[in-house]
Amino acid sequence: MVLEYKAFGWSNFLMVAAKYFFTRVKTPFQRKFTGETFPAVLSPAMPARALPAAVKEEKSSLESLLQRHGAILFRGFDSTATAADFNDVVEAFSYEELPYVGGPAPRTGVVGRVFTANDAPPHRKIHFHHEMAHLPLYPRKLFFFCEEEAASGGKTPILLSHIVYVRMKEKYPDFVEKIEELGLMYTRFLEGEDDTSSALGRGWKSMFRTTNKIVAQQRAAKLIAKLEWTENGVKMTVGPVPGIKGDETRPHRIWFNSMVAAYTAEGGDRNDPKKTGVSFGDGEPLPENIILDCMKIMEEESIDIPWQKGDILLIDNLAVLHSRKPFTPPRRILAALCN
Repeated sequence: MVLEYKAFGWSNFLMVAAKYFFTRVKTPFQRKFTGETFPAVLSPAMPARALPAAVKEEKSSLESLLQRHGAILFRGFDSTATAADFNDVVEAFSYEELPYVGGPAPRTGVVGRVFTANDAPPHRKIHFHHEMAHLPLYPRKLFFFCEEEAASGGKTPILLSHIVYVRMKEKYPDFVEKIEELGLMYTRFLEGEDDTSSALGRGWKSMFRTTNKIVAQQRAAKLIAKLEWTENGVKMTVGPVPGIKGDETRPHRIWFNSMVAAYTAEGGDRNDPKKTGVSFGDGEPLPENIILDCMKIMEEESIDIPWQKGDILLIDNLAVLHSRKPFTPPRRILAALCN
């Protein structure tokens, strides 16, 4: 069970905590939204138990906590030091693995279900997005793991999606209504090989896990993506797909898109928003001033996760957007995607 830490005697705390697997702790970077602390932060109770075993024992409690808070940071578990340890934790949750097909980020497989979060250069900022929100098939759960802390920078900002929806609806009701009516369309030029100079530089061969153009075309069609082949690569258009979603498990709408990330991606002419990026579902360009203001709103409402070695962050992808700040190496954050 999860133990809520309250102000009482330390000896009593030790006695009670021994019966539990997790202790909820407070950190300076947490914020409260509608009465709930974001994110929840769990550390090991005493005596500490290996995290995979604790997860198996308390999976239902952890899922309830995730539903309430949108994200859980596991911190201070000595049993999570390597990529293999992280893979064991992911496996302990027994979620179905989601293959990373159609996603735009260049990534490298590490072990089991684990891969690098994004191979883009450290000076690149990755803007807020829901993972694979431009596709009809997207992960419900995201795991991130800090294998190595950055020398400086490199925080991972996270943000409750329904807060963005509320603020955008209040400020730009016509814009939001148009997205709800038409959806969004994402367009990007893909080279054959990955280009790690961009956070969205994945090539079509790794994106569709094939070197065969016909097979790539077939796999793209399953993702409602259209491929137009050129001499140097392919132009991929996805959509229209919903940019705002309702969720049967929540009473509010969510800003479920990668509009800001797609529009502001850095790295080369193929990421020029005037040529590629994101538009309304009918192809009409999005107003730049609104996108930039949305970015500002996201920055205002977000909190930054300052990574510590061994941290694991579990995110409900239907509730929370995430991004990445530039950093000074070394830094190694790993990831896993699940249904």
